[in-house]
Formats: sequence, C-alpha cells, structure tokens
Amino acid sequence: MQTFYTLIMKKILTITLLGIMLSLSAMAQSNIKRVYNEEINPLEQIDNAIAQAKSSDKFVVCQLGGNWCPWCLLFADFVTKDSTISQVIDENFIYIHVNYNPRVTADKEKAQQNTKLLQRLGNPSRFGYPVFIVLDEKGKVLHIQDSSFLEEGKGYNQEKVLRFFKNWTPKAVKGSTK
Repeated sequence: MQTFYTLIMKKILTITLLGIMLSLSAMAQSNIKRVYNEEINPLEQIDNAIAQAKSSDKFVVCQLGGNWCPWCLLFADFVTKDSTISQVIDENFIYIHVNYNPRVTADKEKAQQNTKLLQRLGNPSRFGYPVFIVLDEKGKVLHIQDSSFLEEGKGYNQEKVLRFFKNWTPKAVKGSTK
C-alpha cells in the first residue's frame, strides 16, 4: 500500500512542478513586447516599406514570424536593446515584423495571402522562424537569413547579428559610390 501512495505522491508532485514551470515560462514571455501586428495585410506592409526604402536609400529587412514564436520576440527584444545593432538597422534599413502563422487556416482568403507572401519572399519558411529577408529598394529579394546562424545558447550573438546586418547594407551590396 505504501508504494501505491508513494507513486501517487510522485505523480502529484510532477504535475505540480510542470504547472509551475509552464506558469513561469508564460510570465517570462509576457514580459517581452509583442511586435507583430496580426491585423494588417503583410503584402501591403511590405509594399509600404519598399516605398519608404526607395525614398530613403535604404533596404528592407522583413523579420518573418509571429507573436506565437518566442525566438521571434526574443530577437526583436535583443536588437531593440542593443544600441550598436539598432543604429546599424536605423541607418540602413526599413525594418518590419511581417506576421505569418504557419498553421493551416480555414479562411481561404488568408491561406491565399499566406501563399502569396511566401512566394514573394522566396519561400523563406524552410529555415524556420524567425527568418530574415533582405529586399532592395525595388522589392527584389537579395538574401534570406536563417536565424539559427545568429544564435548563441538561449539567445543571440551580437557579433553574428552585426555581421549579418553590415554585410547586407546598401553600401555593402552596391559598393561605395562616393
């Protein structure tokens, strides 16, 4: 009888600990700002960013992902808090968070929009999320960056992230015209 009681207590303890861990995880994620606007049309969002890029001699970086993706939110938080990276982004790019949910939707219009979005961006979802797409001022896909190469441990590596952004600035791609 005692082993039965011990087994039940172990299960209760395991379930309780799992509940606590899930609660802590949810609380930690809730402290990171949600950056993806799920209400806007992502194709129009990209068109607007391209127009901005054209008028300001910048490129566009699309961070494709969603508020459902902890690594997407972690990256957005990381680049916002790192002033060196933020400066490189601000000087060279129109940076947008393009919402995409890989789950199949019953909404036919949304499903078609998702298909068009992925085709337009060179089918980047094969790399997982987040994934970064660099577009020139005309909207041409220049580069698709797998974010796993920018990671380090449970976060991102400043040197790797800076290298990615610096290698895809308009000046780096086009060469110096001055």
